[in-house]
Amino acid sequence: MLLIYLEEQCLDEAERAQCYIDSAQLAQELDANGQYLAASPLHPTAATATSVRVREGRTVVTDGPFAETREQLGGYLLVEAADLDQAIAIAERIPMARKGTVEVRPVIDVTGLPSH
Repeated sequence: MLLIYLEEQCLDEAERAQCYIDSAQLAQELDANGQYLAASPLHPTAATATSVRVREGRTVVTDGPFAETREQLGGYLLVEAADLDQAIAIAERIPMARKGTVEVRPVIDVTGLPSH
């Protein structure tokens, strides 16, 4: 899982549109190589994020992201990679790696989850 973090206001509309074009092209290339599984940008945290916590049987819902940070989770790319080096090679091709941070994390295969 390649998690893409960025300052949400770091792009103007033209830069954001170009980022989507470049990201779609990367996804097409990864798909042609059999590595693409899923991807999506996320709406901005300030306007759309809701955090849910359950503590001592009580659900607490708050507006906003989980943590106050300079960079927010802006999207993800789920890929098939043979190892960490291959995942890093893909992560460095993500357009937002030049403005934000891409966190590379392995996904745990849990038996019983639906597959789509």
